[in-house]
Amino acid sequence: MDFGLTDDQREIQRTARELLAERARPERVREHAETGRTDERLWSELCELGWPGIAVSEEHGGQGLGRVELSILCEELGRAVAPVPFMGSVLAATLIEHSGSQSQQERWLGDLASGTSIGAIGLARNGTAELVIGAPDAQVVVLVEGEQARVLAVEEVEVTPLASIDPTRTAARVSAPAGAGETLDGDSAAGVDRAIVAVASELVGVCDRALEMTVAYVKERKQFGVPVGSYQAVSHRCAQMLLDTEKARSTAAFAAWTADADPERLAEAAAMAKAAASDAGREVTASAIQAHGGIGFTWEADVHWLYKRAQLDAALLGGAKSHRARLAAILARRAGSPVG
Repeated sequence: MDFGLTDDQREIQRTARELLAERARPERVREHAETGRTDERLWSELCELGWPGIAVSEEHGGQGLGRVELSILCEELGRAVAPVPFMGSVLAATLIEHSGSQSQQERWLGDLASGTSIGAIGLARNGTAELVIGAPDAQVVVLVEGEQARVLAVEEVEVTPLASIDPTRTAARVSAPAGAGETLDGDSAAGVDRAIVAVASELVGVCDRALEMTVAYVKERKQFGVPVGSYQAVSHRCAQMLLDTEKARSTAAFAAWTADADPERLAEAAAMAKAAASDAGREVTASAIQAHGGIGFTWEADVHWLYKRAQLDAALLGGAKSHRARLAAILARRAGSPVG
């Protein structure tokens, strides 16, 4: 059995990587991050290509592809640390499509799929989400609180822009009064799990790029006349980075597959993927900075953009600790054992 990508999926991956290598070069990412602006030209191009709607059904104006195809784009955007509101929009669309009513889908999905509207999603408590990625640019916000989610037009919420650790994307605190917006009628867990898989996939791309940059650097950087990568301590660190990245990649790929092919296992797979990807994102990018030596701690070194994206994504929709606890609870229920 072939667990690799299909020819069509490889073509999506190749096209996305080539486009972002040209349009989201490090100097361009730096320019927009330092000014706190979204790359509107790149976002417009991605919308023309149909990226925001790749996993939205054709009935609602999307391309009707699957979660694997969406994960491919998330991974490539993570590699590039692209300063676009893609993640927030696709997460909002995911919740609305899988948990919303027909009227809610008809109202919001077409504009989200085309990029005409930008979406954002946040985990709320008492009506307030402390950190919502992309909220300052959004026209629609989905707030998930416990087992319920509600969709709100931006006019119905209070958006307070925040400076987050990752300046390549805007962020805000979002508060909604009780009774505002519309409750998503369906099972919000199904939508949240699919959103979690997308975040895990972006973290895979971040890790992959950090590893790639680090290996290239330690091959070229010489100390005492030999590449620093030849030293055992450095090579062991790189090997661990590879191990963490591949663990995150395999769990995220499995979770994306279950979303389309075996949704009964999605909750377990999503928790496993996010736990692995959150850990990998933090560890791999920190190791990348360490392996770059003194230059790795400077503003001029591009590796810090990856580190910052990883810190935010690692916490987005729950960190590794919360997802490991969730996975333990799922497995305990399956075994018929009480969760202590």
